[in-house]
Amino acid sequence: MLNPLFRKGTMTELRKRFIEDLQLHGLAPTTQYVYLCAMRMLAKHYDQSPAELTEEQIRQYFIHLTQVRKVSRSHATVAICALKFFYEYTLHRPWPVLRLLRPAREKKLPVILSRAEVSRLLHRVPGELYRLYFTTVYACGLRLREAARLQVSDVDGQRGLLHVRGKGHKDRYVPLPLSLLAQLRDFWKTHRTGPWLFPTPESVEHPPARPLSQTRIQHVFDQAREGCGLSKHPTVHTLRHCYATHLLELGVNLRLIQANLGHASPKTTSLYTHLTEPAQATLRGPLQQLMSTL
Repeated sequence: MLNPLFRKGTMTELRKRFIEDLQLHGLAPTTQYVYLCAMRMLAKHYDQSPAELTEEQIRQYFIHLTQVRKVSRSHATVAICALKFFYEYTLHRPWPVLRLLRPAREKKLPVILSRAEVSRLLHRVPGELYRLYFTTVYACGLRLREAARLQVSDVDGQRGLLHVRGKGHKDRYVPLPLSLLAQLRDFWKTHRTGPWLFPTPESVEHPPARPLSQTRIQHVFDQAREGCGLSKHPTVHTLRHCYATHLLELGVNLRLIQANLGHASPKTTSLYTHLTEPAQATLRGPLQQLMSTL
């Protein structure tokens, strides 16, 4: 029987304190949720309260995650961050093993679609609601959740800006293309269901309104991707990568793109510089000469 400390739907003093510490630290609700899930997985693995575990048990748990279950880097990172927070802030145990834990670095380049491929993909999206949602993601360089949580009041038509509630409580304004603004206004006339810019179809007919769910968004995107027969395997986040790459190709300043994406460091945005078509074109001539000598 699983110790109830971190079982879903239960509330002990320690679990309550952990949640309060997460809130006091200013972590986003989504981060709080995944940290709780990570602690529940640990409790389930040992069938013990995490407060009763030893440092060696924590070490063996991460060996199990990485060597036996072979979880992804993102999964391991969440587990590490959750445990570090729980033991260092809630239990005040700065164990040396917590500083040792670190998932292997991954250097994966994002999938990039051409502008023609993006257009092809968007035209395969069924229904005006989702087509306009994905168009907004691409045209404004948004994350999936950022676009899903947009409210009608976030559209500043007079200034041509979109207010975005960014990751880590970091709000920003991004330019809103005039053509997209016109489409959003026409779409608003069809439902007039506030506060969400993209409410679920069901909530339009049966209030209260709710924003689009992540699961539904990804499902519709997968259908569109399969329908247009792309050889690449893009995700919703690919549209954000395409936004940055295509703006660079059009000569937009990298620092400006960084601000629009909400990146804290220019290093993150500089990834796109060698993914652009002009950057690749500079290599074609020298490579041709290189091959001519073979």
